Amino acid sequence: MIGVAMYITIKSLWERHKNKSLIARLTGHDWKTVDKRIKEIEEGKEYLAKKPHPRILDYHKEQILEWLEEKLSGVRIHEKIQEEGVKVGYSTVKDYICQIKRRENIFIRMHTLPGEEAQVDFGYVGYTLYQGKKRKTWVFNMRLSYSRLDYYEVVYDQRVETFIQCHINAFNYFGGIPQYIKIDNLKSAILQANFYEPIYQELYKNFAYHYGFHPLPCRVKRPNDKGKIESGIKYVKNNFISGRTFSGEKDLKERLFKWNTRGNHRIHGTTRKVPQEVFEKEEKMKLKPLPLEEFKLVKVGTRKVYHDCHIYVDYNYYSVPFEYVGKEVEIELAKNLLKVFYQGKEIAVHPRLSGEGKFRTNNSHYPAYKRYSDTEYQEKYQAKMAHIGTYTEQLFFLIIKEHPKDWNRTVQGILSLQKTYPKEVIEAACKRALSFGVIRYSVIKNICHNGSYHLPVEFEKEAVYATA
Repeated sequence: MIGVAMYITIKSLWERHKNKSLIARLTGHDWKTVDKRIKEIEEGKEYLAKKPHPRILDYHKEQILEWLEEKLSGVRIHEKIQEEGVKVGYSTVKDYICQIKRRENIFIRMHTLPGEEAQVDFGYVGYTLYQGKKRKTWVFNMRLSYSRLDYYEVVYDQRVETFIQCHINAFNYFGGIPQYIKIDNLKSAILQANFYEPIYQELYKNFAYHYGFHPLPCRVKRPNDKGKIESGIKYVKNNFISGRTFSGEKDLKERLFKWNTRGNHRIHGTTRKVPQEVFEKEEKMKLKPLPLEEFKLVKVGTRKVYHDCHIYVDYNYYSVPFEYVGKEVEIELAKNLLKVFYQGKEIAVHPRLSGEGKFRTNNSHYPAYKRYSDTEYQEKYQAKMAHIGTYTEQLFFLIIKEHPKDWNRTVQGILSLQKTYPKEVIEAACKRALSFGVIRYSVIKNICHNGSYHLPVEFEKEAVYATA
């Protein structure tokens, strides 16, 4: 059965000439249901919502939900229902439980120990005034899972530095650190949403180590993994932000702090206890102590590696291993040091450059063939030509003499002839080319191809003829 709003939606989409399959996908209803409603629309029938008749177990739904979360079986729930004086058969209870699980998408509530876990998230709350201008605004929330004690903070970006500073402020507010921090899959903390092997943002990983907690990523598309914090974000949106205006950043932050303090002294809707009282009596002493030194934040970001194996940071250039060309890498900027990471792995470290337009290059970051000096490069190819034969090596020296700047293409071309001809043929062709003072690759290739390397060579006579 569908509601009035969904009936109107189907009717509107059909009148806009959307096909039935698309309407089914957009509304989430079965194609047959959509088809039935459209037939009624075309026949001019008005939608008549049927009033559902309450069933006897509807009056006990909340209690049944609690029993399900406590992992009670259907048989045990039937027994407890009967103990409360409800005359109902087991099959009725069983069917009712099945309908709850289908319709309510029920899940088992995860209970945590004092000091064991906190959940964190950002919640977007729209535009607020910041330094006289409207700016996108988020609220950071850290909630202790046991006591439900909240910490809220207004932020204007979701950078990892902001994320970490909010953690620090929350830990200072609580006066300690829980064992685990359950985080949504934010780019500020998680680079790759893999539940089994999450790749943590390097700075956040170092921060977690410094403060001694373990980050736990939530599973993708599993909002129940962070249900406590999701309700916290909804709560601040609906009960603090909505319907209020703020004169600026200071006003917003001061009023949020006072509102949060009052909220921590209210009776919590789920636990039916006051979070501040539970925290003071049962959880505060279970938190880990704060470190002696606060974590030193460094500037972080991402950069793309250019084709010359360098990244551009603060108007200067730093080299990165050639295999990362074209990829996006993470950087950490301390006062005197630059670190470069790829998917959590450190791939380069450089002292910071002062000024602008300067290069910091590690030659080992280039591929091997790019690291040769001119002399080493020539010696490498001389050895390859000498391996073919004496005359080929002599031709190499002549090519170097005539073309000192662009000799390598001719030499590489001659060496490539080995794919087609034996060394003896190439050597004979080079001998004939030398006798005429010819150093062009195309001529040597033709000599090999037409077999003229078999012809006798008289160096002195032909050399004189060539110069006449």
